[in-house]
Amino acid sequence: MTKDMYDVIGIGVGPYNLGLAALVDQTDEVDGIFFEKTPEFIWHPGMLIEKMDLQVPFLADLATFADPKSPYTFMNYLYENDRLFPFFFHKHFEIPRQEYNDYLQWVASQLEDIHFGHTVIDVQDQKEAEVPHYQVIVEETATGERKHVKAKHVVLGTGTEPLVLPGMDGFPNEDVMHSSRYLFEKDHLLKAKHVTVVGSGQSALEIFLDLLEEQERKDMKLTLLTRSGGLFQLDKAKFAQEVFTPEYVDYFHELSFDQRKQALETLKPLRNGIDPETLTRLYTKLYHRTAGGQDSRVLIQPMTEVEGVEASDDGYHLHCRQWQEEVDYTYKTDKVVLATGYQPHFPDWFMNRFEDQIEWEDDGMYKVTRDYKLDFGDGRDHHFYTLTNLVHSHGAGATNLGLAVHRNVHIVNAIAGKTVYKNQQDTTFQRFSMKGFPSE
Repeated sequence: MTKDMYDVIGIGVGPYNLGLAALVDQTDEVDGIFFEKTPEFIWHPGMLIEKMDLQVPFLADLATFADPKSPYTFMNYLYENDRLFPFFFHKHFEIPRQEYNDYLQWVASQLEDIHFGHTVIDVQDQKEAEVPHYQVIVEETATGERKHVKAKHVVLGTGTEPLVLPGMDGFPNEDVMHSSRYLFEKDHLLKAKHVTVVGSGQSALEIFLDLLEEQERKDMKLTLLTRSGGLFQLDKAKFAQEVFTPEYVDYFHELSFDQRKQALETLKPLRNGIDPETLTRLYTKLYHRTAGGQDSRVLIQPMTEVEGVEASDDGYHLHCRQWQEEVDYTYKTDKVVLATGYQPHFPDWFMNRFEDQIEWEDDGMYKVTRDYKLDFGDGRDHHFYTLTNLVHSHGAGATNLGLAVHRNVHIVNAIAGKTVYKNQQDTTFQRFSMKGFPSE
């Protein structure tokens, strides 16, 4: 931390800012430094369930879509770790979550400009300085020492935090837990007579399937309560997947706020669906389990909204509503796993400093340029970029790992003021906008 002024400071190091750091590391056009409060890199540690794969192909790594020759590609990770031949014979595009985490840790270990165990406690906008910039105050966890670091630009990559609805919090973690803690609390779950998973997305199904496989050795009842109308699979059709392209992001960002909200509704099968292989594994397991009239000891109940959790002497009561039939009921269980998703995480200093300065499109939805800059409405040239909370502005692809690299290409090029990394063009067979539409 010896530079007087960096081009960019990254706040938070998940896969998105880690990918940005990997791109910055390979160019002389931009220099940067990155801070992360946790002592080491680990990606969703409570959900690294064995035998579960990523939902995107391995090419959606940290660098390939920007620079296939980068030393930080997944293919180079395989090469350096003597995994190329096993991967070749494995013949799968999707990779295990555990291996993806190991790959990310491998990249993080090589980047000298990432500082773990450092918490950003404030960011001060020095817009009146001779050279406008941001002053970032960082506290080192181990020593408590505070440092002041300057940069022309800042990138917010503080990610998400577990979403637990009111009425479902405040209980012991070993009894009522968010899915992000699943592996930490799994031993407690396996001792229970009845476990209920609440949720309808990929995480809920992965946990339910993992418990179902453990159930063979346990006297356990399993329940899955889903708000959705059923267990619907992710749309993996090739033309449907074209919404995860730069062309569609360009199109989506140009729509009005109301049009974007409507578009997101139409894209739900691409955002909330469950991987077909996961559903096939679940159905096959249940089919074999019930051969000869055996009791599966499983209940799957869709169209059920869980509105609250109440502790009792003999476990927990879930207050439920079957929303289609409009029937309210109470359901008893011993343990509850809430696969209720995540919400954007905004540090206190961000809201205190910038909430009233930036433009907002709606409650909790700030206005973001195509190049991922927050809109301050003052024409500034020292920018605050964000990798967090972008679905409303950039579409379903905002959380897609492949498009994360495309996003970082935009940011690096914008900071450099030139094309450092090529922006992929003409990547779809469909066209989305009527602009330039041939009239004849």
